[in-house]
Amino acid sequence: MDIIIVILFSYLSGSIPFGLILTKIFGDQDIRNIGSGNIGATNVLRTGNKFLAALTLVLDILKGYIPVIIAQQYFPGLIQLSCLLAFLGHVFPVWLKFKGGKGVATYLGILFALSIQLSFLFIFTWLAVSLIFKYSSVSSMFSSLTVLIVTLFRENAVKAIDPNFVFAAFCIACSIELKIISVSIDFSVATDSAILKSSTLSDLWFSII
Repeated sequence: MDIIIVILFSYLSGSIPFGLILTKIFGDQDIRNIGSGNIGATNVLRTGNKFLAALTLVLDILKGYIPVIIAQQYFPGLIQLSCLLAFLGHVFPVWLKFKGGKGVATYLGILFALSIQLSFLFIFTWLAVSLIFKYSSVSSMFSSLTVLIVTLFRENAVKAIDPNFVFAAFCIACSIELKIISVSIDFSVATDSAILKSSTLSDLWFSII
């Protein structure tokens, strides 16, 4: 019974398409018909509305953070399941025929619930890579893998590693790679680069998903 509860609240939380909902309500647009067609904050930013992009980013982070925090409090043996289902809910939402976002902001929310230190490592790495290479997709892939590698090889790794976190981080990092690769094939990364090159540092935060 506990497994079913965790599956439902984690997946349903992650599957809420905030980018689509916000642009429909406040922008009178369908985000799926703009830019890459993605429902995340990067594509919301392409509408020109920075406030909606920022709000989408925050809400997408929270929908990864909240279910994992609940699982930690009430279902500690099912934390890894909650992490994966919240992430997969964003990437494959049932409401949108399983066509969601890349899941990076939701992944960041999961990281915040599991480790504040690794969350800031992810953010720092993402910003550094994006400023150098100007591609948010490359930044997301590099940051997710960096978090995984640091977790696996930090000092006293054998004793310090939380198996729940390692399992979830590994699966989610692999999923991010596959999702971003598929999005890059469907939509030219030249658009991604152009946005980053023309953005201020604050705008880069919106491109995290």
